[in-house]
Amino acid sequence: MEDCEGEDMIETPELPLEIIVYILSFLHASDRKEASLVCRRWYSASQDLRFQKDVTFCFPASSSALELIRALGRKSRCSLIISQLDGFSVSRSLLLEVGLCLGSKLESLALPGSSITEASLLALLPRLTSLRRLDLRGLDSLFMSGAFLSREEQRQQVRSALSGLEELDLSDLRYLSDLTFNRLTGCTPRLRRLSLGGCHIAFEFDPYRGCPVGAVEDSSALLSLRNLRRLLMEQKSTLVALDLSRTSITPESLRTVAQVQDLVLEELCLHGCKELTDYSVEVLVKHQPDLQRLDISACTELTNRSVDAVARGLKTLTHLSLSRDWRITEKGLADLLSVSSLRSLDLSECVHISGTEIVKGLTGPSATRAQLETLNLKSCTYIRDLSVFSLTQLLGNTLHELDLTSCVNVTDLSVRSIATYLQKLVVLRLGWCKEVTDWGLLGMVETTKCDLDHETGDKGPRFTRTFGNMGFFKPPRLPFDERPKLVTQRDLEQFKQQDGASLLALSRLQELDLSACCKLTDSSITEVVRYPDLHRLSLSMLPEITDASLASVAWHCRSLTSLALNHCPGISDRGVAQAAPYLKRLQHLYLSCCNNITDRSLFLLVQHCNRLRTLDISRCKNISVTTVDLLQSQLPFLENIHYRFIGGVDLTLAF
Repeated sequence: MEDCEGEDMIETPELPLEIIVYILSFLHASDRKEASLVCRRWYSASQDLRFQKDVTFCFPASSSALELIRALGRKSRCSLIISQLDGFSVSRSLLLEVGLCLGSKLESLALPGSSITEASLLALLPRLTSLRRLDLRGLDSLFMSGAFLSREEQRQQVRSALSGLEELDLSDLRYLSDLTFNRLTGCTPRLRRLSLGGCHIAFEFDPYRGCPVGAVEDSSALLSLRNLRRLLMEQKSTLVALDLSRTSITPESLRTVAQVQDLVLEELCLHGCKELTDYSVEVLVKHQPDLQRLDISACTELTNRSVDAVARGLKTLTHLSLSRDWRITEKGLADLLSVSSLRSLDLSECVHISGTEIVKGLTGPSATRAQLETLNLKSCTYIRDLSVFSLTQLLGNTLHELDLTSCVNVTDLSVRSIATYLQKLVVLRLGWCKEVTDWGLLGMVETTKCDLDHETGDKGPRFTRTFGNMGFFKPPRLPFDERPKLVTQRDLEQFKQQDGASLLALSRLQELDLSACCKLTDSSITEVVRYPDLHRLSLSMLPEITDASLASVAWHCRSLTSLALNHCPGISDRGVAQAAPYLKRLQHLYLSCCNNITDRSLFLLVQHCNRLRTLDISRCKNISVTTVDLLQSQLPFLENIHYRFIGGVDLTLAF
């Protein structure tokens, strides 16, 4: 065919739908969304079932959400998180529309931050015949009266719809009682996961009746251990995961739960259960040896006896959290690391850990030691370079996530060993490692130290102009006066030519935290932070970086969804202008205390970053409230905006 100028034009044949689906499979989810707008055929390809697995739609309650729910009715299955529901007409209409359009297709429903009425939920639940997960966390309005599901006909309707429910989250319900708990769980006979974290459960004594728990049947005021045990006995054939975190469970109560006959738990969360002791962990391990995930973090009475019990008794354990168990020391960690099934270990804020026993436990044959994929050593201040160097060599083939936040003795040597041996890292957190410098990120050795007097050797004593400190000689330089030698242009040229491992070698990184590594400058950030798949980056509290770093990051890391630049005084409107056109996927941006950011940056964000959901511009003195209001009206997905003390507010008058 010919166009209007007489030139030949060749019609492109239509690609088969399978080929388009294959092409889209290489794209990030947000890019698939953009590609689906090309034409009807590309939209059909983007709706292929392989792209619809575990997709959850999250949105606040509003009148505009009604159209979204109707559109979702065309999908074969769906999961929803609807926030900020209340008892008014818009919320009631929204829930009614969910039941009408998605009733038989909805697999998961969560209602965080809501305050709905019993009537609204009871009108919805009978329609959700395919529901597998129900999240009622914090919905006190449902249980305050104690009349929820009090009528038999209501329970029958709900029971017929929720007979296939597998996960039920009842965390943080202040008014949950035996009566309401029994009514609801009686409608869900095949539960696999139950969460009661933060609920007021009476384990030993009923304060309302002044008698031991269990002496009175079915309390209308609180949830009792007797009632929980009854549920465990009834659903022991299906229940595999239980969350009792932040409750007042006692050692005897935990023994009662663990000893339920034929109950085989695979996951147990006891985070923040401060009354638990080593004895309770020993009993738990004895009666539940098939546990695969165990969270006993913030149980402050636990010691190394618990670690020994876990190492001896849980031979199929894959995930263990000991975070904030301050009494735990190195003892027993070597045996724990000999559990070959262990994949994730959280020792954050275990302040007595130095890493020596971890290394010892990992030095055995690979078949008999843990193949860790995740290791969290946050705030383990005794961790030093030698331990990190040994760990990186031992875990080089398996480790995907490493957290060394606030390990204040970690230096450039650790960074170079990470870059050399941990090539499969996906997540790296080095926040508050203040000894890390440009040299470490660049993979180079600092051969000389900064000498303010440019001295090349010891020339003997030298008089000073003053007689301070009762002496005539120049005092020795103190450790805190030492500063790393600045990286020069010549050093950068050498870096580009060398084969040594810099942080650039971690090509799979999706999350990087360098916040408060205050010795870092543009020299390393512009040369090293070049990760095409990086999603989350924190450069907060780096006083030496400038717009050059921001522009370089935006150009080389176009997959960023979260960027933190709090307390970076060198970042200005110029940097935002250079970066914004390349940050199309950005959803969370943190710019608090960046005083060189003005209204111009907000206009640029409106123009280029229309997917923003969170923005923090607190204490930015050159931003006006009027521009913030305009920003909120122009960005359709913006949910959270923090703008305290903007516009040059006098902070002395605010407190």
